[in-house]
Amino acid sequence: MKKTYLNEFHQKNNGHLVDFAGWEMPINYGSQINEHNLVRTNVGIFDVSHMAVFDFSGSNQVEFLEYLIPNDVNKILDSKRALYSPLLTENGGILDDLIVYHLGENNFRIISNCGTREQNYAWFNKIASEFDVQIDFKSDASIIALQGPNAIKNLSSLYNVDIEKFHLYQDDEVMIARTGYTGELGVEIISNASKGLKIWEHFVSKDIQPIGLAARDTLRLEAGFNLYGSDMTIENNPYDSNLSWTVDQSNEDRDFIGKKALKHLQESENCLVGFYTDERGVLRSGTKVYFEGGEGVITSGTWSPTFKKNIGFCRITKNFPETGKSILRDKEINLHFCKTNFLKYLK
Repeated sequence: MKKTYLNEFHQKNNGHLVDFAGWEMPINYGSQINEHNLVRTNVGIFDVSHMAVFDFSGSNQVEFLEYLIPNDVNKILDSKRALYSPLLTENGGILDDLIVYHLGENNFRIISNCGTREQNYAWFNKIASEFDVQIDFKSDASIIALQGPNAIKNLSSLYNVDIEKFHLYQDDEVMIARTGYTGELGVEIISNASKGLKIWEHFVSKDIQPIGLAARDTLRLEAGFNLYGSDMTIENNPYDSNLSWTVDQSNEDRDFIGKKALKHLQESENCLVGFYTDERGVLRSGTKVYFEGGEGVITSGTWSPTFKKNIGFCRITKNFPETGKSILRDKEINLHFCKTNFLKYLK
């Protein structure tokens, strides 16, 4: 298995290490629920250096990105900002989801998922061959996520910078972006591994608790964030994955990969919604749901430490009512369907 530069720290600090998409990563350091609640109420740090960082150069970066993704990179050209977008095939299927960062002066960085790095690197190079664009995969990258209501307060002990949401700060050693995967205030700090180790050790010395990937998953689910490989795959499209907002067709003259296919996929019969139940039993991915007039399948499910109930996402037909049912160990479970952002819906 691959290892991040912090693997030794995880081993020495009670990290429960598991295989995550070919990487040996900490699932927790003790109580997953305590780690989850710490991020919701205070602050925690995550090692997410398994994710893939690509830096771009060349004179056609804007044109390349305009064509590469359905969201429009022109939205972030006025400042150093981040843009979320799926990555599509010509047929409109979702290859991955990623964040594009404008580093200034029409230079860009992309961070994508770890399990798709080789696929994405090949895809980027294939598309870039038609443009003056070069791609540098940063194999030595460190990504540290500092997340929680007190994240910015704790960041100031090392970097006293004021960053608006989705914007970023950059110097010769680090990029700090006001982004995250938890639904809380937070930043993601990207550097090389040697600098990352110093940053990690600094925050640990301030008694900031490392958080494992299990809590990261429950946090993102509560916040309504999709997980690639579970809530969406190449078999899905933005319209059946609650990502229609990422398809920007305001400029009719802009062509992008999957544009023609998406015109037909807009009428997709399915949609991705949230569900919750007060009944016992966690409904996992792959479990079927039923309602009057249709059915669907759960893509993600967990017990929510914040709301003390079982929540998840399911892909169902658009004509769904407010309630439905599922079956868990021969027991009928009553479900309530809702929007995917539980932090807003169940607040």
